[in-house]
Amino acid sequence: MPLLINGGRIPEHWTPPQDPRFRASDASAVSGSVLEGGVHIVLINNMPDAALEDTEAQFFALLEAASGDIPVHLHLYFLPDVPRGERAQHHLHNFYLPTEDLWNRQFDGAIITGTEPRQRNLRDEPYWQTLAATFDWAEEHTASTVLSCLAAHASVLHSDGIERHPLPDKQFGVFDYQRIGDHQLTDGLPQIVHFPHSRWNEVRAETLTSHGYKVLDRSSNAGVNMFVKKKGRSLFVHFQGHPEYGSRTLLKEYRRDIRRFLNHERPTYPGLPHGYFDDAAAQLLAGFRKNAEGQPSEEIFSTFPESAIAETLQNSWSTSAARIYRNWLQYMLSKKAAASTVPSLTPVIRA
Repeated sequence: MPLLINGGRIPEHWTPPQDPRFRASDASAVSGSVLEGGVHIVLINNMPDAALEDTEAQFFALLEAASGDIPVHLHLYFLPDVPRGERAQHHLHNFYLPTEDLWNRQFDGAIITGTEPRQRNLRDEPYWQTLAATFDWAEEHTASTVLSCLAAHASVLHSDGIERHPLPDKQFGVFDYQRIGDHQLTDGLPQIVHFPHSRWNEVRAETLTSHGYKVLDRSSNAGVNMFVKKKGRSLFVHFQGHPEYGSRTLLKEYRRDIRRFLNHERPTYPGLPHGYFDDAAAQLLAGFRKNAEGQPSEEIFSTFPESAIAETLQNSWSTSAARIYRNWLQYMLSKKAAASTVPSLTPVIRA
């Protein structure tokens, strides 16, 4: 089933024009209520400029893989308060709508991404007020909302006052998670699943459960990944990790962190992502690190063995990610079907 993008505005980097899996839909048809047919989802993309378009492509591919026979209509929105460069602003204004267009509209679901934090206290970020308003909107105007990484931390802070905790080092790589209990969103998953993470902070299981959240998986060395809670009429689905990541996303982030070291933007050389590279790739990267630490400069970056490493990468989480999102789409369909069968009340006219 094709993934339908609102407004006929499909960025060229997403897919070749001849690919029938992805086509445009008419955004002008969206009104104050949920459209009929399939599932209508809002993607609110807050990722920093360098990851903005990659994130689009990742969610685009994941929803297409999860949709199967379910028509999925994707509507693109952005927070105007997230600081942007000129190129990103141009892209957003060409393909997205600002969140102020959301307030009187109803959708089946929403996906709200994170961004790179600049402040220790999330309430001090320039976009905080608009992001908090977006959470409030989602509680009453969607059947379910997915919150990714920083958005998950911001959501629990806004609704329950749960603070995130700094980690001693970046939680970076692919980690094994064990399912905990049963939930519709985890139906069909194996007992052990793998998910990529890239974060400097965490929220903890005991705090979440004490505030009414249901934790759906745990890792011995990476804490919680997925947890849920009903807020208003919407099931909020939180991920501390990134099931949407592509096979090369962590490589790009690792390369970015190396470049920051070489440009003296970070004091230490980044460690290898956990559980991501095979032995041959790790050896290549160890050799590059030795040279880079010996003479840290931008010039040495041209010898980074990206092509050789990229060929070795495996996406061990894509099947599980598609299964979770398939379950999420079916959850929203079931809520939509239940709402459509509720009989309308006819007023009694008395003589």
